Amino acid sequence: MKRVVVKIGSDIPLIGCITFGIIDRGTNLLQIRPISGCNLSCPYCSVDEGRKSRTRVGMYVVELEHLVETAKEVARFKGESVEMHIDGCGEPMLYPDIIELVSLLSDIPEVKVVSMQTNGTLLTHSLVDELSESGLTRLNLSLNALDEEVAKLLSGVEHYDVDRIVEIASYIPSTNTELLLAPVWLPNINDSEIERIIDFSAEIGAGGRFPSLGIQKYEAHRFGRKMWGVRIPTWKEFYSWLDVLEKRHKTKLIIRPSDFGIVKKPFIPLSFRRLEKVKVKVVAQGWMKNEKIAVAKDRVITLVDAKKIPVGSEVMARIIHTKHNIYIAKPAG
Repeated sequence: MKRVVVKIGSDIPLIGCITFGIIDRGTNLLQIRPISGCNLSCPYCSVDEGRKSRTRVGMYVVELEHLVETAKEVARFKGESVEMHIDGCGEPMLYPDIIELVSLLSDIPEVKVVSMQTNGTLLTHSLVDELSESGLTRLNLSLNALDEEVAKLLSGVEHYDVDRIVEIASYIPSTNTELLLAPVWLPNINDSEIERIIDFSAEIGAGGRFPSLGIQKYEAHRFGRKMWGVRIPTWKEFYSWLDVLEKRHKTKLIIRPSDFGIVKKPFIPLSFRRLEKVKVKVVAQGWMKNEKIAVAKDRVITLVDAKKIPVGSEVMARIIHTKHNIYIAKPAG
């Protein structure tokens, strides 16, 4: 599907949108989203990203200085022991200034940890070295299978080279950056592969200060892709299965926020109340066809039901979602 690439400069705030910027969920961990889009097309993708997307029409790239300056402001508000976790609706390593971003985030006085989520396909030995030297504390690697056939199936692309990713993963623990393997469990698809990954993590010396594994539960979201024939496990089933694997492999698999030093911290104060009516300026194409990106009160807002509203216009909108400072609104007429 053809994409509109939107460069996010200082005229667009970085708090308020799920797709780019900074997300605060009321802890000392801040999600840093410098870019959207993905080079894989995983059939279970919760956000329907990649070339096989049927819903995403916008792609966002945040200007480096703007992102870092906003991160500094939020870190000052949060106080000491902040973790900056670089993730995104897609693959963060697509960001052209990723090394500089890691370095500048790690220099913020309140920041104790800089971590990043990646599918690993864009990593090289030299990039791993640069990331580590720039201050990357931990890499969370989304590796779902060691078997070539299963790995390609779950990546959604034929060029996925699991042997190369395994080789890079084996190298990471020799640097100053810790490795956490974060496979998604899809029942009856990669059950045995998860067990192989558990053994692999021990073989290469993953983890250390943090857990070596962060197995994720498969979820199907409204606007994401659903893997045909795969049943979504309940949370009880998921944790029961992890408990069995913990005993079998004598490895910690049930992890908690405290394992990563994550503690509650005050939320950034909300700028809007739910159902509040506000005038917004429409500044860009939204992530989906019927959406636009709008701005008001130094916050960014996703305006839905806005397919016919032109960029550059000002409209009245009613706020319908405010949780975690993620703002969604509808035109109010």
